Amino acid sequence: MFREKIKVSTRTLQWKCVESRTDSKCLFYGRFILSPLMKGQADTIGIAMRRALLGEMEGTCITRAKSEKIPHEYSTIVGIQESVHEILMNFKEIILRSNLYGTCEASICVRGPKCVTAQDIILPPYVEIVDTTQHIASLTEPIDLCIGLQLERNRGYNIQAPNIFQDGSYPIDALFMPVRNVNHSIHSYGNGNGNEKQEILFLEIWTNGSLTPKEALYEASRNLIDLLIPFLHADEENFESHLADNQQKVSLPLITFHDRLTQLRKNKTKIALKSIFIDQLELPSRIYNCLKKSNIHTLADLLNNSQEDLIKIDPFEREHIKKILDTLEKHFGIDLHLIKTKNKR
Repeated sequence: MFREKIKVSTRTLQWKCVESRTDSKCLFYGRFILSPLMKGQADTIGIAMRRALLGEMEGTCITRAKSEKIPHEYSTIVGIQESVHEILMNFKEIILRSNLYGTCEASICVRGPKCVTAQDIILPPYVEIVDTTQHIASLTEPIDLCIGLQLERNRGYNIQAPNIFQDGSYPIDALFMPVRNVNHSIHSYGNGNGNEKQEILFLEIWTNGSLTPKEALYEASRNLIDLLIPFLHADEENFESHLADNQQKVSLPLITFHDRLTQLRKNKTKIALKSIFIDQLELPSRIYNCLKKSNIHTLADLLNNSQEDLIKIDPFEREHIKKILDTLEKHFGIDLHLIKTKNKR
């Protein structure tokens, strides 16, 4: 654990981690400050960040288990100390770290007598277990235990209906939220100019170990920015005319970005490419999430990659590359391969 004295600058807006500690493998803590803020700004940012940290963050959980030897959820199996229900509850407590998109499969296949822990789960290479010592079951006799598992990355929480799936697997309630708790507080102080007050925002973040509080703060900030980007690029005239035609359906046309990019090519500047975010390309969610997880946020980031670079992103497929190429060609007249070659002068 470390602590730092809080130093407030009245010149530029700054943030700092003033306390960080690891309480256990599955509980990290961080305390951050942001200052100096005008009166009221600390509360605005604090409320938004708390909602983003608790509601917009994604996590990975085990959401389904399947075994041919399980007749029903509340049964017991000879040679296993725990009931099936207890084993499913133990799966629920396992915390995973991954860059998974959607769902994938994992499994356990062990022979007793043995104490089965999270370390015995066979996982894809892009998924890790935060605490491999987490208990699953105790095999007291020389029997085989084979269980298939489904992993899913999502946000919020998912309470499964107590039914058996058609394939004989059992649902597991999932708490996807990697951030366990968030507190924000505000300290007001005078800046020496009469009665004018400024504020310091304190943010306390607890995570489950799948990411650090600092990583959570960064990801939540990016999520908030992504939600607000459309307002930065709204074309008022096109917006109002489109709204008049169809008041129930509002979308921001891409023609604005096409015009901007054409003008930028004439000026031979790359600055505006950084202000065109991939959010505006209207790509399918699967492609969009893959790009975001590879730190590709703007059109400039995308154009720094060739087709070969993109196909290396897991789980990218050839059809995803074709969709990106078609989008760039259709709206911007850009050849991804040629752009990559030009950037490597």
